[in-house]
Amino acid sequence: MFDSIDDWLIIAVVAGILFYGSSKIPQLARSLGRSVGEFKKGRLEVEREIRAEQAASTPPPAGPTP
Repeated sequence: MFDSIDDWLIIAVVAGILFYGSSKIPQLARSLGRSVGEFKKGRLEVEREIRAEQAASTPPPAGPTP
């Protein structure tokens, strides 16, 4: 009966409407979107810092000696 993700999504939406009411759903969606955006920004910042640390710790390639 609940084999696909679509079935579970429909159940989650119906449960959300029952628990929070239809007027609160847009507010919840906005706050969820902001949270996801902040998470992505934080993840990108950490990845940038890791790359900078790796670049700083990697010695430059040795060139030909004169």
